[in-house]
Amino acid sequence: MQDKTDISNREDIDLFIRAFYEKVVKDETIGIIFTDIVKMNWEKHIPLITDFWETILLDNPVYKNNAMEAHYHLNSIFPLQKKHFETWLMLFNITIDNMYVGPITELAKKRANGIAAVMEFKMNNTSL
Repeated sequence: MQDKTDISNREDIDLFIRAFYEKVVKDETIGIIFTDIVKMNWEKHIPLITDFWETILLDNPVYKNNAMEAHYHLNSIFPLQKKHFETWLMLFNITIDNMYVGPITELAKKRANGIAAVMEFKMNNTSL
């Protein structure tokens, strides 16, 4: 087995995102969100989410959308619960730890943890 390296470019992020979503769609807690509720268009979603992570990990501002907007819409038709965010984060960390190691990898896990916490708070406290 080859030694793991750190995330260093868009291709690394793309490989990670694809491996991550392979796990997500099979997961019994959150898979349904991507397969039945949203019916995700993967050809469109993978490059978009890769843009998002490239922007926040590699300081390359290629993501121009509002990530919260789509999640608010999803939450209105399928209320997102703490278990959904916990599962997302667990799968994220397992996938990234299996593929990469280093400072940017650690930054990705830190950012994912923050994103999950903020999204969960905002989805469940919409009256603020």
